[in-house]
Amino acid sequence: MYLVLFLFLPLYLRCEAVLPPYLPILENNNFERVDLIERYFHMGLGYSEIVLFLGLLHGYVLSIRQLKRILQQRGLGKRRNRSNIEEVYRAIRRELRGSGSMMGYRQMTRRLLHGHGVVVDKETVRELLKILDPEGVDARSRDRLQRRQYKTEGPNHVWHIDGYDKLKPFGFCIHGSIDGYSRRVMWLDVGPSNNNPSVIAQYYIECVQQIGGTARIIRGDCGTENVHVAALQRFFNNDEQSFLYGKSCYNQRIEAFWGMLRRGCVDWWINFFKDLRDSGLFCDTDDIQVECLKFCFTSMIRDELHRFAMEWNLHRIRKSVNAESPSGQPDVIYFLSSRTDDARDLITPVSDEDIEIAQQRCCVQTPEHGCSEEFVELASIIMLEKHLEMPTNSEDAVILYSTIVEEIGQIL
Repeated sequence: MYLVLFLFLPLYLRCEAVLPPYLPILENNNFERVDLIERYFHMGLGYSEIVLFLGLLHGYVLSIRQLKRILQQRGLGKRRNRSNIEEVYRAIRRELRGSGSMMGYRQMTRRLLHGHGVVVDKETVRELLKILDPEGVDARSRDRLQRRQYKTEGPNHVWHIDGYDKLKPFGFCIHGSIDGYSRRVMWLDVGPSNNNPSVIAQYYIECVQQIGGTARIIRGDCGTENVHVAALQRFFNNDEQSFLYGKSCYNQRIEAFWGMLRRGCVDWWINFFKDLRDSGLFCDTDDIQVECLKFCFTSMIRDELHRFAMEWNLHRIRKSVNAESPSGQPDVIYFLSSRTDDARDLITPVSDEDIEIAQQRCCVQTPEHGCSEEFVELASIIMLEKHLEMPTNSEDAVILYSTIVEEIGQIL
């Protein structure tokens, strides 16, 4: 048993900080045209957007009429394949038991599509939420803060980076970046620290590697966690002004996104961990319990952050009075606006050699489970002996957490 654990532990600890390649353009596979059409259709993209992705990024040129014909041949359509209302009801009920209880009907519709494969119109979701979650609907109906206007030249002109500390009291440190023009989330991850400059540099480098370059300018706060990113950004751009320091409260784009993240995801986890602490199951001064909490919940929170980021990148931003902020889906704006609109893609290409040098000198991989390798090894042994698996929901995670804490308590 110990030999098996020793052989597979390096794979078990592996963690990718960058967002998963949910878009075909981010993968290195050669897709057939019909496969690309199905992938983009199931992501909720419109007909014109699918045609643009196929033509500009994949080299497949076709008209909207041809696209509709292909979709019809595959049995796909905007008003077809609607899920049974009972299936929609059950999926919403499942989401309301978790952080989905923080979502409005638009975001819930996207979550049902991407997370459950449930196809339903937004109006149906809105009416079901009125029935299933009337208090949440009322809370989300309050007035929203009016923000000042924001100006930038195009995709990859400015990236905004920042840490998010609302879950830090429980051992979960979030860090993210957003493109200022398109509002596309470039990375969003959780780990044991968002103050370690080598961890932040790893997030940055994995994003640069995924898209093939970096922004013209990156804006971050004055914390020491940004020193490596600042050095690498200036090295890649050969420009001292390519990293701008400023107060976190003035980092408008990422601060606005943190508000969305809290309402749509993090608030539920804050209340969940507070209830766990108030019930006596968790003590934040007990190092073993802190490590165990991170072991049981980090991967689950990371998956949820990645899912939230993907849904955000595919959601449709409505038209604003600010003409400098384009409407549409962040992914579409980011990848296509420089080819279809007046915006300029200001990406600075970065070579594989420079990326490799940066990883060797400035980066460290964040642990998959957010805790020490020694604790992962001990917890894995207990899981093997008790025939337990990594949890996929909060209820199973609490059971695993309680079991591991109890077993370690008996050992000590």
